Amino acid sequence: MTNDLEGLAALVTGGASGIGLATARLLTERGAKVAVLDLDPGQVDAPLAGFLADVGDDASVRTAVAGAAEALGGIDILVNNAGVGAAGTVEDNPDEQWHRVLDVNVLGIVRTTRAALPHLRRSAHASVVNTCSIAATAGLPQRALYSASKGAVLSLTLAMAADHIREGIRVNCVNPGTVDTPWVGRLLDAAEDPAAERAALNARQPHGRLVTAEEVAAAIAYLASPAAASVTGTALAVDGGMAGLRLRPQAR
Repeated sequence: MTNDLEGLAALVTGGASGIGLATARLLTERGAKVAVLDLDPGQVDAPLAGFLADVGDDASVRTAVAGAAEALGGIDILVNNAGVGAAGTVEDNPDEQWHRVLDVNVLGIVRTTRAALPHLRRSAHASVVNTCSIAATAGLPQRALYSASKGAVLSLTLAMAADHIREGIRVNCVNPGTVDTPWVGRLLDAAEDPAAERAALNARQPHGRLVTAEEVAAAIAYLASPAAASVTGTALAVDGGMAGLRLRPQAR
């Protein structure tokens, strides 16, 4: 494991589980000092620093980011990972759920980045990585609300990259396929036939399985690292080929 992030300070939202926790741990292993913002920061152990934050509340975010920046001695890397899922067509989700998911998945990025920008501007190596989704670029069934929120994240990433490149701040996103996370686990548990549903999700991705949280974390760490110093305004798919490959059916 390289120490290419030695001396850098990283902030990860939604970092107490799933992709966020895998990312926080990997950044630490690669030498960064890492703080996690989460609704349940007590789940993280040292050397990670946990801060209570609700990305749906601006005052909560500003307080947590300020505390994290003080504890870390600044912020060089921001990973906007916090988000919520939703299933259904446009008929299925009430307005209140639309407002809530968009508020967390899109405005949550806005609030956290806005609070972190003064610190990022002082960094000689400033990087923002947003967790987007394959749902931003592929039409998936029963994901209208979630897809709309992630489509906004993709567009927001590009706009942020343009706005802040001359300040020395790079902005990119990762587009995971279906990842084996607690949220996906809950969806599988709620299915009529969890085993059949998992098999269908595995088969949907050309490499034949769910993506792991650690694989997404590796992509985030690359985009955050000095190795990606010329990479900005990019969406990196971590989806087993789901976005771009069109395989012929296997012969029986």
